[in-house]
Amino acid sequence: MIYLPGLLVALAALWFALSGETAPMFLALGALSVLVTLWLAARLRIIDRDASPYHRLVQLALYLVWLMGQIVKANIAVIAKVLGPRHAIDPALVRLKTSAKTDLGRALFANSITLTPGTVTVDIEGDLLVVHALVREAATVHSFSPMDRHAAKAADGGHAAKAAHGGKA
Repeated sequence: MIYLPGLLVALAALWFALSGETAPMFLALGALSVLVTLWLAARLRIIDRDASPYHRLVQLALYLVWLMGQIVKANIAVIAKVLGPRHAIDPALVRLKTSAKTDLGRALFANSITLTPGTVTVDIEGDLLVVHALVREAATVHSFSPMDRHAAKAADGGHAAKAAHGGKA
């Protein structure tokens, strides 16, 4: 239940941001809805590290900044391939094993791949991802390893990423 306070604050902030109501009756109903939601989540035993990642906000924010840079670089590369010679586009599928230890880490890595222009995560099964890339030369396991390492560090913490990459995180 250590993650309960972070989830409480996040749900209350979300309710207030979406409703914008300040009348006492609406605030009471909002508080009631947040408490009922927390009670149901606790009864279902789904409040855990992945459901409440608010303790990792700094790492996730740093990852977001890094990811934005990768998206800009990928946009430039895709534009160059699309406007270049016709044979420059050579799609390929690659299977990747992620080093992320949690569902949050795997989802962050898979969604980061999909957000990056020229790549799409097609399937996820356990810690194995199938990725479609627009260019075969960019579809190597090594080309995705920095993103995997950064996503695992942001979602799982430095220890999981270090262990998965031989102590280099």
